[in-house]
Amino acid sequence: MRDVQKWTGHPFPLGATFDGSGTNFAVFSEVAEKVELCLLGEDRRETRVQLTEIDGFIRHAYLPGIGPGQRYGFRVHGPYDPARGHRCNPAKLLLDPYAKAVEGQADGHPSLLGYDPADPDRPSTEDSAPHAMLSVVADPYFDWGDDRPLKRPYHESVMYEAHVRGLTRRHPALPPELRGTYAGLAHPAVVEHLTRLGVTAVELMPVHQFVQDGHLLDRGLSNYWGYNTIGFFAPHNGYSAAGGRGGQVAEFKSMVKALHEAGIEVILDVVYNHTAEGNHMGPTLSFRGIDNASYYRLVDNDPASYFDTTGTGNSLLMRHPHVLQLIMDSLRYWVTEMHVDGFRFDLAATLARQFHEVDRLSAFFDLVQQDPVVSRVKLIAEPWDVGDGGYQVGNFPPLWSEWNGRYRDTVRDFWRSRDGVLPELATRLTGSSDLYAFEHRRPRAGVNFVTAHDGFTLRDLVSYNDKHNEANGEGNRDGESDNRSWNCGVEGPTDDRAVLALRARQQRNLLTTLLVSQGVPMLSHGDEFGRTQRGNNNAYCQDSELSWVDWELAEEQRDLLDFTRQLIALRRAHPIFRRRRFFRGGRSADGGPGDLTWLRPDGREMSQSDWSRADAHALAVHLNGEAISEPDAHGEAIVDDSFLLLLNAHWEHVVFRLPPVEYGASWSVLVDTAEPRRAAEPEPPGHTSGEAVKLEARSALLLIRVR
Repeated sequence: MRDVQKWTGHPFPLGATFDGSGTNFAVFSEVAEKVELCLLGEDRRETRVQLTEIDGFIRHAYLPGIGPGQRYGFRVHGPYDPARGHRCNPAKLLLDPYAKAVEGQADGHPSLLGYDPADPDRPSTEDSAPHAMLSVVADPYFDWGDDRPLKRPYHESVMYEAHVRGLTRRHPALPPELRGTYAGLAHPAVVEHLTRLGVTAVELMPVHQFVQDGHLLDRGLSNYWGYNTIGFFAPHNGYSAAGGRGGQVAEFKSMVKALHEAGIEVILDVVYNHTAEGNHMGPTLSFRGIDNASYYRLVDNDPASYFDTTGTGNSLLMRHPHVLQLIMDSLRYWVTEMHVDGFRFDLAATLARQFHEVDRLSAFFDLVQQDPVVSRVKLIAEPWDVGDGGYQVGNFPPLWSEWNGRYRDTVRDFWRSRDGVLPELATRLTGSSDLYAFEHRRPRAGVNFVTAHDGFTLRDLVSYNDKHNEANGEGNRDGESDNRSWNCGVEGPTDDRAVLALRARQQRNLLTTLLVSQGVPMLSHGDEFGRTQRGNNNAYCQDSELSWVDWELAEEQRDLLDFTRQLIALRRAHPIFRRRRFFRGGRSADGGPGDLTWLRPDGREMSQSDWSRADAHALAVHLNGEAISEPDAHGEAIVDDSFLLLLNAHWEHVVFRLPPVEYGASWSVLVDTAEPRRAAEPEPPGHTSGEAVKLEARSALLLIRVR
């Protein structure tokens, strides 16, 4: 034990704040009877400092001379009474909920349990310190230069969902020590790939400090995806090449700075709906031991149990002011101190649950709406959870965008030739106005995707009818069974050239549909060159080559990579594919074609009876670049080229007749998914109005009008 000078300190900000001379410590607990700040030396021996100053349930002290790299934790003395919702236990060294950096990882040792396994109604007396995660005082100083959040408009965005470790673990240009790290993601070779691809934002799967699940470790697996947060302010230490003692903070900032210099935004997939402490049988790592009844939603008539709408064992108590403060402080920190550009909220419907039902105007959304920092970055909801009424696509406030699960399902259904899909496909292609055209929401409200981390990769979507999750050790019972996929005639790997050609065409069909649709497109990492998980559609526990991006495919699947790059460049070049407002449809004021016209294969306009045909699997749409009813950023009228998009999901070719001359006299092919190398490379004018054009089975054709 060592002598430590203690001053009064301040109740705000919460957590450990270094000011250049010392560190202020502050922690909230309404139930605590005594709180000890534990400073840990190199040998993990503790110096305990009692926090005797209390303001509004916040205990605090300032310790001169204590600075970055100092490891610490809390011991909270108070009631252990599960029947009343209280689980304090001073034998447990607790992580600071506001820790900016974390050292170590919970190792699943029984001492981390707050209860006696032989009698859960009694507290465990075994000290958890040798096995606990440690909070670390972080250095707040970093040379950002002139860096700041990029604030790119939604309609100009192309998002790229990526996993820090998975994207970089096998990259051949990275030194071994940088693979799987923030520094690896910032490496020029990775940044160059992203910029050449044309994406404008990386949406990183969870990088908040998370915990490995004991039951997975027992099976030789791990929580690869990271949806198991314990530290809402700390970059996950397992992704840091710099190691512990807070080096991960500067490394993360350097990554953001490098991506910003390349014009790429950083969006974080954040998990504020639950924590890694799980249900009543889970470990006591932080919140549970500090103030269980304040942080967690407990069952009303059984406070020993947790009310769970996330499927993870617990849900945060969204009506408690300190929980709301924790989340808002965390969001604000990642914007102001870490310079991120936005957030994607996992199971966001849970955040709206003040009581039981999902309330679109709950306190959390009110706080976000009025916050001068958080309200100005990108806010994207995963608009569902596992509770009653949890599917809330289209029901989030106007400030928000949403992962559009309806888009994913409809586009998959169309290209696997499901009957009766055309009406909904048309709605999805044009921005899902049925979901978002109210309260002045725009097409940007929908983040369109065909694949994401949760489910098949793009290549697997066209290669498997069924999931193959045996490697997860759950008897293939985990993961979604209704994938709306089609294996093109053979399940899994094959040497059949016809099947491989069809699969390649289907991937191009899906990518083309995604990148010419209104809304915000999102790609899943590696799909641009055919990443596979060998049919595993729930690789949450696979920190292995099964999940890591295989960069050798970038050369093997060069045609697909080039095709994707050209599609993104096409979208960037033509504002008609990224409108800020919904199409109006109908005829123009002078009786000519309006901004959008749906056409039958014979070139005539679609009628109501045409839309009602369940067996129809082909249609065309005219996009009028001279009728864009919105100004640009300078108030000038936007005028673009006009396009014809022809889609054929039939199992045989369809002959399309180009529409009358009022739509365009002459047309050139820009994209032909039946040709591996044809995307955004217009051929000489070769098609005229009224001409018959043969569209191969299961293919798409994009034509540009020759002016």
